[in-house]
Amino acid sequence: MSNDQPAEYWRETRRPFCNLIFLMPLLLVYEIGVELACQPGGPSIRNGADAWMRLWLYQVGIESGWLLPSLLLGTLLAWHFSSRQPSRMAWDTLGGMAAESLLYAFLLIMLGQLIDYMFRQAAMVRFQVADATYHSFLIRLVTFMGAGIYEEFLFRLCLLPISYAAFRAIMVPKRWAIAGTVVITSIVFSLAHYLGPVSDGLGLELVANAVARVQSSRELWFGFAFRTIAGMFFAALYFFRGFGITVGAHAAYDVFVGVILVSEI
Repeated sequence: MSNDQPAEYWRETRRPFCNLIFLMPLLLVYEIGVELACQPGGPSIRNGADAWMRLWLYQVGIESGWLLPSLLLGTLLAWHFSSRQPSRMAWDTLGGMAAESLLYAFLLIMLGQLIDYMFRQAAMVRFQVADATYHSFLIRLVTFMGAGIYEEFLFRLCLLPISYAAFRAIMVPKRWAIAGTVVITSIVFSLAHYLGPVSDGLGLELVANAVARVQSSRELWFGFAFRTIAGMFFAALYFFRGFGITVGAHAAYDVFVGVILVSEI
């Protein structure tokens, strides 16, 4: 990518083929890391959207294994071939995407600090992060990396288009459909962090319990508000900068706060 082609870089980073090449190493590191970290018969370190989607596959009789990452990559491939875009890219584009991911992760950290300050000024309880020091450094690194990959797969690549299509199906104007999609999926994204153990399933009762838990626990309000705004942040990245950079920013943020600051969104 030459210096006189910023517009081409902007377009290229949003193409599914470029996203596929950018995300494949990250996905392989996570999946291989999980396989190496999990002891036979021991507890799984998979959590969040990764564990939920594997549970859904298991409930319909599918032992997922490598099926879930294959579905992610297959979705990008299907998008690529259906859009009939060229199967080429400038390799320095990957460096630009990595730099952008780090930049947006830093912006989200600053946003979190601002929201924390606002909650403190309003004399509200600050969100207390969970202590994850019982995990080794490498296990925490792998775990938080995977959260960024699969949460974006579920909430942005899958749920955003479905929600938008539903709004448009009931004749909601395009601008309002986008706004409604961003708000609703961001609330769902935030609420998902307060569900019970994945072994309990994901029924309506579990969701209702999560709503009641957040509503009745003042110390959870900061976390819920921040995660909702973070969901909107990631949705905006998805719309304007594409899926790959959104995953990169989410993974970079989670790794920083989950490994270095021992926190997560």
